[in-house]
Amino acid sequence: MQQNTGLVLEGGGMRGVYTAGVLEFFMDKNLFFPYVIGVSAGACNAASYLARQKERNKRVNIGYIGHPQYLSYKNLLRKRQLFDMDFIFNEIPTKHVPFDFDTYLTSPERFVIGTTDVETGEPLYFEKGGTQEEAMTMLRASSSLPFIAPVVELNGKKLLDGGISNPIPVKKAQQDGNEKLVLILTRNLGYMKTKSRFGWIVQKSYKQYPKLVEKMLSRYEIYNETLQYIEQQEKEGNIFIIRPTELLQVGRMEKNAHKLAALYEQGYKDVDRVYGELMEFLEK
Repeated sequence: MQQNTGLVLEGGGMRGVYTAGVLEFFMDKNLFFPYVIGVSAGACNAASYLARQKERNKRVNIGYIGHPQYLSYKNLLRKRQLFDMDFIFNEIPTKHVPFDFDTYLTSPERFVIGTTDVETGEPLYFEKGGTQEEAMTMLRASSSLPFIAPVVELNGKKLLDGGISNPIPVKKAQQDGNEKLVLILTRNLGYMKTKSRFGWIVQKSYKQYPKLVEKMLSRYEIYNETLQYIEQQEKEGNIFIIRPTELLQVGRMEKNAHKLAALYEQGYKDVDRVYGELMEFLEK
């Protein structure tokens, strides 16, 4: 594959199991991209993909969805986080579904993880490297959604979910020298984000971070403008998009294992259906 080709992964909470299904197909085809960038759930799925751990994303995201420490309101009351981030980023990868850090670290692909600096409101990117604890902290920061997870500190920076400031990091991938991009989205064609009705809660909850508040309140505009840019890039032949073809009622905090399994299978089937076109795009 040409070196100036990248894979861009959107977040989306539990909708990210769609991306996990697509990446599983890529592993089955031994298809790996020289450059991978992801935010939130997209970054987490990418880590297991780069570690060449087949079905790990499925085992973690679907297999543990019923575990009380994974996602529950008890966590919110007990730890002020809906997802138990210690359980997900410390206990699962070291005890329950071990993460192959050595393979991840030595894999030849460049991996960029997007986060949001809460003090500037701007994207802050990290690259593969360091210890396993540091790697998990990067992924944890990228996945720490406002209101349901605490701010993460790393390298002297205070961080939250990468999807706040740059939900689909296509332009970052292009700035890094990629002329051709494959993009995995977790929303159907035609989806547009709407303005939040809860702006006052954002302003009250994060008043100590005015730049973050500004970014959160304008996130819907950033997202929709990015979609318009992506569609134009697709018409110009620079981007190949893989997105859900069927509208499944799967929410960001979905706990129904059957719905999640169906979305995972949909991801696998959707990319299987367009695999020939994808190969043509990559070989041009």
